[in-house]
Amino acid sequence: MFSVKGKTAVVTGATGVLCGAMARFLAEAGANVVLVGRREERGQAVEKQIREAGGQATFVRADVLVRDDMERVRDAAIAAYGRIDILINGAGGNRPGATTNEEQRFFDLPAGEIEQVVNLNLMGAVLPSQVMGEVFAEQQQGCIINISSMVAQQPITRVIGYSAAKAGLDNFTQWLAVHMAQEYSAAIRVNAIAPGFFIGEQNYYLLVDKETGQPTQRGRTIIDHTPMGRYGEPEDLMGTLLWLVSDGAKFVTGTVVPVDGGFSAFGGV
Repeated sequence: MFSVKGKTAVVTGATGVLCGAMARFLAEAGANVVLVGRREERGQAVEKQIREAGGQATFVRADVLVRDDMERVRDAAIAAYGRIDILINGAGGNRPGATTNEEQRFFDLPAGEIEQVVNLNLMGAVLPSQVMGEVFAEQQQGCIINISSMVAQQPITRVIGYSAAKAGLDNFTQWLAVHMAQEYSAAIRVNAIAPGFFIGEQNYYLLVDKETGQPTQRGRTIIDHTPMGRYGEPEDLMGTLLWLVSDGAKFVTGTVVPVDGGFSAFGGV
């Protein structure tokens, strides 16, 4: 029921901490993995790790906001493994220019900075879904997983563009789930995972004090509002991922699953 052996998964954002871990996990579970990212050295390193562990992986340097790149990813995946079964839309992130702080008021944020964040986190899932989704429509089968965030449901301070984009991604997840099931096949499923607070490259020094290694004031506030009392670890996402991409979730579509240590359930008192 939960086997992904022999399936092919395209993972965007695979040069990042969380999606790189997802790619390695799926490869360990027997899937063929197509790693997609812009950082070639990092992507090749993940590919090497997977292959040295006995898995199947192919890195394709590509930008999720360029349709030609996504078509090249599609063609490379089919050439290498014959088909595509899973798409994980994990590319995303924030920009300092789209974040308010003591020196940068909301009123002065450059529109272009916000636009870039929205494009990466929303259109960066739409374009790959168009290209890989067409393959799923022809196959009459496939699975799309969007990587959302807790900020979609409960916006946090400062990150205007990222919060808005992830809220849009949740809506897109629901819309696409209905569209693919009604227009093409009920065996094409679209869901999202909404991680709580995980430490990555972009937010490390926002959440962890550089000198002491202890949580910053913002990090402590997050932990205090997470009933489990800690940040998430990449492995905390893997059980949910395996469930959603396998036949164990074959009647699950259009849902956003929080993996957040209880953050979304806690009202602060």
